[in-house]
Amino acid sequence: MNGLPDENPQTRGKLLVNLGSGPKGAAWLPTMFADWRQFRVDVDPDAAPDLVADITDLSAIATSSADAVWSAHCIEHLYLHEIGRAIAEAYRILADDGFLCLIVPDLQSIAGYIVNDRLHEVIYQSAAGPVTAHDMLFGFTPALAQGRTSMAHNCGFTPSLLMQKLQESQFAEIVLRRRPNHELAAVAQKRAPADAAEREALLTALEL
Repeated sequence: MNGLPDENPQTRGKLLVNLGSGPKGAAWLPTMFADWRQFRVDVDPDAAPDLVADITDLSAIATSSADAVWSAHCIEHLYLHEIGRAIAEAYRILADDGFLCLIVPDLQSIAGYIVNDRLHEVIYQSAAGPVTAHDMLFGFTPALAQGRTSMAHNCGFTPSLLMQKLQESQFAEIVLRRRPNHELAAVAQKRAPADAAEREALLTALEL
C-alpha cells in the first residue's frame, strides 16, 4: 500500500476509487476521469496498486471519501454470495453525491453461442487478445494459463441479477446499459439526479 486517499473533501480534488484496477495504465477509463485523482485497489500485489485488498473489505478507505467508484470486469471474480458485501463497501466509501459504475460480462448476450455449441469461438478482440464465450463464462484463458488464478470467474450476471444485487444496497437510482463487446454497465447513484437531463449527462460523460 502506497498511501490512502486524503480524507478531507475540502483539500482534495475529485477522487476515483478504481476497484480491480490491474496494473497502472492498463485499464480503460472514461475521459471524464482524466483530471481526477485515482486510487487503485487490486487483490494482486504484482499490479502495484495503491491498496492491496479484497474488494469485500475496503476498511482501509474512509467512509464517504470517494466521489466515484469504478469497477470494470472485477466483481465476477467474486463468488455470488460475496457480491453484496463488495457493493455495500463501495456504497460506504462514496460521498453523499457519489456514484458507482460497474461493468461486467453480459452472459445473456452470449447464450446463443452456448446453445449452438460455439463455446470455443472468438466473440471479440480485446486489448489482451481474442475473447471466447468460454472466457466470458470462466475467466480469460491466457491469464489463467499463466497461473493468475484470481482471474477466474466465480459468478456471472444477466441484467436482472445485476440489478437485484445493486438494489440490495441503498442507492437512490440505478441505471443499466448494454455496452459493445457483450458488456453490462450499471450506474448507481447515492443521490437521485435532479432530472433526466442530469442523468443523461452523467451517462454520456461515462461513455455508456
